[in-house]
Amino acid sequence: MSLHTWTPDALRSERREISGRWWRLVEAQHRVSTMKLVDTVEEQSLLEDLLENSKRRFPPECDGLDYLLATPFRYDAAYPHGSRFRRAGFTKGVYYASAAVETALAEMAFYRLLFYAESPSTPLPANAAEYTAFSAAIDTPSALDLTQPPLSRDKTIWTDPTNYEPCQGLADCSREADVDAILYQSVRDPKEGLNIALLTPLGFSRKQPVERTSWRIRLANSGVQALCEFPMRRIGFALEDFAGDPRIAQLGEGSR
Repeated sequence: MSLHTWTPDALRSERREISGRWWRLVEAQHRVSTMKLVDTVEEQSLLEDLLENSKRRFPPECDGLDYLLATPFRYDAAYPHGSRFRRAGFTKGVYYASAAVETALAEMAFYRLLFYAESPSTPLPANAAEYTAFSAAIDTPSALDLTQPPLSRDKTIWTDPTNYEPCQGLADCSREADVDAILYQSVRDPKEGLNIALLTPLGFSRKQPVERTSWRIRLANSGVQALCEFPMRRIGFALEDFAGDPRIAQLGEGSR
């Protein structure tokens, strides 16, 4: 069966159960950035409440979820740019994560480099940035796995580095088929690790992140270096690791 014949009924027959912990990264300043604007912790709490109330609302399925898990599902504003399984515009949220922290780091590294590749007049930051990696527990009986037959027969379509239209169409069809999550190969990880696109917050089996680690990530024209101190780990990505995406090539050209 090809992409063009995947229907909601066909996808229902391919649903399978998945369970595990999935990793995602956010900038570490997500909580401390407001500290410099106030004088006391009480004022910071009030400021954060005011900011939170000014943002898009959450769907009721997010009740009780930690904000790190709930944030991708905010509604009431247009999604500015399409992503692999979410169309631009007023569309339902998608929570992206990776089976391994190394894959999550590769995803973050790629998109940070892409920002500077598409903004050639913006200099790379001189210092490393602080990030928090966290894992979330996901458990659902209704997932699709694009890395396994028969869906894997369309691998070249699912892994296109720049054309997201087929994956977005699959996500639309998956929602009609009551699919909660889509497993897929990371296009950015040089080791082709596994990613997940969670289509509904009901797929979380725990309300809070399971584990957190702190990382320092430094960008350079030659690539990315990532350091975790507790436990000590070092992971690096060369610019060539992302050469499959033609947009990244602009960074390498700028360094010559």
